[in-house]
Amino acid sequence: MTLEEHLLNLLDGGHAYDTFDDIVGSFKESDRGLVPLPGVRSAWQILEHMRRSLRDILEFSLNFGGTYKAKRWPEDYWPENVAPKPGEWDAAAVAFLMDRETLKGLCRSDEIYDPLPWGDGKTLLREILLAADHQAYHLGQLVQIKEWITAGRNGNR
Repeated sequence: MTLEEHLLNLLDGGHAYDTFDDIVGSFKESDRGLVPLPGVRSAWQILEHMRRSLRDILEFSLNFGGTYKAKRWPEDYWPENVAPKPGEWDAAAVAFLMDRETLKGLCRSDEIYDPLPWGDGKTLLREILLAADHQAYHLGQLVQIKEWITAGRNGNR
């Protein structure tokens, strides 16, 4: 396999863990705003954070005409509302997948190893791996929240 094929498989998931579609699709509408423990985020907050973070990685990587502007942490990366408004969950999932397809297109770049002129030595390869790592981490959190919800329904919470 080529590096490109490995990166595409990594972004799609489904090898070491379930796919984004399987995990995100497993949440009932009524469960998306549940917060398992104090200080933990809801599934909605994690999904929206994933969307915002991937968008930021893409904007940084593409930096059309030098237009990238760093976001404020944590305000610009996490939603305040614990539960999504009607339609927000599906819109966030679709936007994430669309941005991930754009990122997958960058895996085909001939300049994947070249430092980005605006990136202090960062490369497209680094940004792709960062996005994959971030996705895997937060999908793991969503799986844990789903397990907490399931255990609660079975009287084990």
